[in-house]
Parts: sequence; C-alpha cells; structure tokens
Amino acid sequence: MMIELRPAVAADATTLLDLIRRLAEAQDAAGYVESTVDDLLRDGFGPAPRFHALLAEEVDPASGRRVPVGLALYYFTYSTWAGRPNLYIEDLYVDPDRRGDGIGRRLVAALAKEAVDGNCARLELAVKTDNRARAFYERLGMVRKGSWLPYAIADDALQTLADTAG
Repeated sequence: MMIELRPAVAADATTLLDLIRRLAEAQDAAGYVESTVDDLLRDGFGPAPRFHALLAEEVDPASGRRVPVGLALYYFTYSTWAGRPNLYIEDLYVDPDRRGDGIGRRLVAALAKEAVDGNCARLELAVKTDNRARAFYERLGMVRKGSWLPYAIADDALQTLADTAG
C-alpha cells in the first residue's frame, strides 16, 4: 500500500467530518464536535472557502481502493507586522495505527511548501500543553511562540459581547 496526499473536494465532506471526529476522540473531546457535513460544504467548498483540507489516503495499487488515514485542515490568516499571510493548521490527524509512518510529516511538509509558495510569513498551529504530538512538532523545527497566550470567547459570552456593539 502507498500513501497519497491530495486536496479535499466537496465530495469528501463526509470523510472530513469522520476524520475530525476521530481527532476529537483521540483528544478525549468527542462531545465538542458540533460541525455537520453541511457546515463543511458551506464553509470549505463554496465561492469563498474559509478553510482548505489535505487528505492522506492509503491507496491499494491493484484495486485503486482509497482509505483516508490522515487530515490537515488549514486556513490563511494575515500578519499585519510582516505584511504577509500566515498558514494556520487548525487540525492535524493521522490514524493511530499509522503514526510513525511519516504521514504527519508529509502533511506538514506539504503545507510548509504551500506556505512558502504563497509567500507566507509563518506556518502556525496551537497545541494543548498535554498533547504528546508536541515532540513531533519540535522535531520538525517548530518552536513555541514566545510569550503569546491564546484567548478566545464563545457561546453566551460571545453573544453578550456582540450585543454591546449596538
């Protein structure tokens, strides 16, 4: 069997959601996935996509059968200080039984190439402090981003703040 990487297309929305759910399960966060196939179709494959995805598939050369074994879901942000875009990896997932086969490295390397080709200032991602993949990212040459701490607002607090906009 060989591994091929390819950009996801609209017909892959169900596969994307399955891989997103597998990632959430691996992080003991399965109950947090609210996305639907319709959400992914709307936001990833419409006239102005809000995200892109790269699939890693195990391909049987004899039958042509393709089995998804990995995912990199990403989007572009903008660095006002650098005056250039950044490529942000939202989700990176490789099936547990395929870890150590170089699939994650291939996915990140493909996104690094896209970042370089797109004149991005940085390739970025965020990782939980207890995520075992931190050592993997460090082996690739990624470093913790200084003293920056992520902040977020969601749900009722987001609505409450939005209501103050007038």
